[in-house]
Amino acid sequence: MNREVPAPRLRDDEVMGCVYGDYPWDHWQHWAFAHGVPLDRATLGRAVIREAWQHGWDEELRAECGWRDDGRAMLALALTNPARAEARWSELLDTDGGRYDPKTGEVL
Repeated sequence: MNREVPAPRLRDDEVMGCVYGDYPWDHWQHWAFAHGVPLDRATLGRAVIREAWQHGWDEELRAECGWRDDGRAMLALALTNPARAEARWSELLDTDGGRYDPKTGEVL
C-alpha cells in the first residue's frame, strides 16, 4: 500500500485544461488504490466522480460523489463497506444520478 500518493483535489476549476488520465477523478482512483481499495472498486468510484461532474448532477449528489470533501467519504465507504459502495455507485451510474429508469428507459 502506497500512502504517499497525494490526496486528490476534486474541484471544478481543477478539471478544465486537464489531459486524458490526469483528471481529478483519475487522481482519486490512484489515491484510493494506494489506500487499499481494489482496482475494480476504485475504477467504479472514479466513474461516479466523473459522471457527477460531466452530467451536472445536483449538488447533493455531487457532494456524495466526492466533490465537497475531495472524495474522503467515498474512500471510507469503499474501505469499510465495499458491498454498499459498489451497490450505491452502480445504482448512480445505472440511473444517471437518479434521472433515468433503466427498467423502463424513462427519463425521470
